[in-house]
Amino acid sequence: MNMIFIRWIIAIIIAFLIGKLISKVKLPSILGWLIAGMILGPHALSLLDNSILEAGWYENIVRILECVVGLMIGTELIWKKIKKSGKSIIVTTLTQSLGTFALVTAVFGIVFYFVNIPTYLAFIFGGIALATAPAPALSVVREFKTDGPVTKTLIPMAALDDMVGVVVFFTTIAIIAGKVSEQRLPAYMIALFILLPLGIGVFTGIFAGIFLIKERRSFETISILIVMILITSFIGFFFNNYIMTKPILNFMLIGMAFSATFSNMITEDRLEQIMRDFNPILGISMIIVILNLGAPLDYHLILGAGVFTFIYIVSRALGKYFGAFFGASITKSPKSVRNYLGLTLLPHSGVSLVFTGIAVSVLAGPDPKSAEIIQGTIAAAAVVNEVIAVIVAKKGFEWAGEFGKKDMKINS
Repeated sequence: MNMIFIRWIIAIIIAFLIGKLISKVKLPSILGWLIAGMILGPHALSLLDNSILEAGWYENIVRILECVVGLMIGTELIWKKIKKSGKSIIVTTLTQSLGTFALVTAVFGIVFYFVNIPTYLAFIFGGIALATAPAPALSVVREFKTDGPVTKTLIPMAALDDMVGVVVFFTTIAIIAGKVSEQRLPAYMIALFILLPLGIGVFTGIFAGIFLIKERRSFETISILIVMILITSFIGFFFNNYIMTKPILNFMLIGMAFSATFSNMITEDRLEQIMRDFNPILGISMIIVILNLGAPLDYHLILGAGVFTFIYIVSRALGKYFGAFFGASITKSPKSVRNYLGLTLLPHSGVSLVFTGIAVSVLAGPDPKSAEIIQGTIAAAAVVNEVIAVIVAKKGFEWAGEFGKKDMKINS
């Protein structure tokens, strides 16, 4: 156990150093963390092998840190700030997520029809495609201190996008499972996958707000916040392990609800002080979460990526970009949001791999050939897309002119 833990710590240090090296050539550090995960994961050097990645202690630590990363979203969800643009964010979230679902489903529906593959698979591809992994884009926001219309739209959208993704995917998989498999997903479970993480976060966030509202020394403040995050996570573990049929609660969503709740109970100055003190812990959490995202990705799949992978990446990118463009246009959002928001929504792998695992488990018995198509296509797409998407997301913020704006705001 001690040796395994030491290997994990070494992997984190290597990821940090590769991130620093990548940043020297003006690329996001997250790209280095992802690459480190692939190099050190079970498909290459195996410093992070399956004995670590599948260990209960490791999975629990990663989930707690996903809860921590959720604070990046929740602390930006201040009601007074978002109510001005709330309508446009909701509309744009729906157009880019549902637009992606519709486009990917339509494209694969046509392709599968002509190559004699069950067309219901097209809906599963669409359901997987609409989800966005917020951590990579948020990492770019944090590293380059972006601020402006695109950043302000993206952060709350990251939370809403996850909710829409869960609803559409689980509704799709429930209908398909009912037709081709004996594994039926009760309708109430679909609501539970969203409402339960939110409920847990709000419940503990109220208590956190009560304790954090008073000015305290930095050590006391951080200690309270860490304890409340641990309590929040342990409640999530309880429901994940003993209540849910599958352990798939979204801990980033729990952390988002938790932090959004206490953030709306305290003053903006107090919130800024808390997050400034908490910043080092948030930084380490981001590295570990992204390293974990990269470790299962098999770089060999880049060479073996086929036509389906290419179609998936391109149709998903078009759905995200033009869906966001359309939503921003009809809500008269700023020009930078119309032109560049879609580019920041391309990161995808964490959520896509979770959804893929669920889809494969449903189809493995009744339709193993289709399960293989899903697994191979999405796994290869996750590797190829994630490397490209991080670079494109960074360019999106850069072209929107939002680099370093947070620093300028603080200094002014």
